[in-house]
Amino acid sequence: MKTRILCIVGPTAVGKTELSLQLAEALSGEIVSADSMQVYRGMDIGTAKLLMNQRRGIVHHMIDVADPTEVYTVHRYAVQARKTIDEIALRGKTPIVVGGTGLYVRALTEHFDFTETRENEAFRAQLTARAEREGVQRLHEELMLRDSEAATRIHPNDLRRIIRALEVNEITGKTLHENWNQGDSPYDSVMIGLTLSRDALYQRIDARVLQMMEEGLLDEVERLRARGCRRDMASMQAIGYRQVFDFFEGLISREAMIDEIKKASRRYAKRQWSWYRNDQSVHWYDRSEDGMILEMIRDRVLQGWFESRSGSQPLGGTR
Repeated sequence: MKTRILCIVGPTAVGKTELSLQLAEALSGEIVSADSMQVYRGMDIGTAKLLMNQRRGIVHHMIDVADPTEVYTVHRYAVQARKTIDEIALRGKTPIVVGGTGLYVRALTEHFDFTETRENEAFRAQLTARAEREGVQRLHEELMLRDSEAATRIHPNDLRRIIRALEVNEITGKTLHENWNQGDSPYDSVMIGLTLSRDALYQRIDARVLQMMEEGLLDEVERLRARGCRRDMASMQAIGYRQVFDFFEGLISREAMIDEIKKASRRYAKRQWSWYRNDQSVHWYDRSEDGMILEMIRDRVLQGWFESRSGSQPLGGTR
């Protein structure tokens, strides 16, 4: 029998974290983060990590597992997260995968043979040199010709992921999508998606950005710089961090920096929505119906799970 996992997906700032805590309490669960930037130690404010005293005693995994000066790959994530999920299941707990990085969630819920997508250092170096000569946009245009679906999902300035997608295509002769679904998934997964009207979501995003500034995002980036982090590192491409680097280097004003973080966060939310928009396996719920979401999920999706979890708190009992 496959291990059952619950996945909570949706755009940034929609409320995935709060729902995950409620479901973890109801299902005797442990949370597995699927956020490509929360893996980095010291990147707390800009990635909206929960403080320990905000986690309600619920164990969280796949957070602070890498140094921001190193590159953390989806392969490494999949290996570590799958091991973690198996350990959670052995303890009799429910693994709850939460995050906005669609590729990380997909690496868990679908089969992908990472052994076929080994690295080609020479080809990667060639692409890096081309990016320096011709610009990242030229590589993105090439990716559009080779793998239009991947190009649509990857930001035109995300050099690391553009190179990886081109590298996979070069090695396997297949698109990223064709490299997925090469076998059965190791898990029986249920996908819960949260959505919200655009205006309401943008208000939440704007409020979160201002909160990050108040909590000390600039000081956090200054500490990261003191630890050796540079703006060209993969970790520093995270939204918020690269804009703060621009501010520190005198390229933009403080006001422009804040505005750019808001705009980048909104664009990211659109890409997250696009990633799951056509996924028929996702059960979507409107975040504005907050008081009813838990009951609806229980009645429509997870009834059997709750019946098998004796000793768990009643659904919604902690609200």
